Amino acid sequence: MNFNEALQQAAAYCSLSEKCEFDVKEKLQKWSVSNTDTEKIIAQLRKNDFINNARYCTYYTRDKFKFNRWGRVKIGIMLRAKQLPEQEITNALEQIDEFEYEETLLTLLQSKLKALSYKTDYEKRGKLFRFAQSRGFEYDVIDKVVQQL
Repeated sequence: MNFNEALQQAAAYCSLSEKCEFDVKEKLQKWSVSNTDTEKIIAQLRKNDFINNARYCTYYTRDKFKFNRWGRVKIGIMLRAKQLPEQEITNALEQIDEFEYEETLLTLLQSKLKALSYKTDYEKRGKLFRFAQSRGFEYDVIDKVVQQL
């Protein structure tokens, strides 16, 4: 695959949905594009606004919170795994509305509580905490919401 073909395919790939540099680099490696061409393609896509890491962080955060109901910790870990700048990750995570964040966790825990079996309140609380932490919510937020149950 030559440079122009790879550039066209990468642009088409980015047009389908929001992508970050990490995703595009992986795809180009899969297509056996050389490292020098990969860097040129990434630069061209960034210049033409096909790739925008800040925009990617914002959309990723919003989608994972809204549809997957993940907490900030898990979203942050996934964004860091894609080697995105820390400041852009922080900015994206700060855009989550605090009230909506707690309401989402409350809904998740109420749903989980219906399916839980436990003998003591201590055991119930432990299971709810572990579940919420596996979803990526912070300890202080979990504590606040569990007290509401």
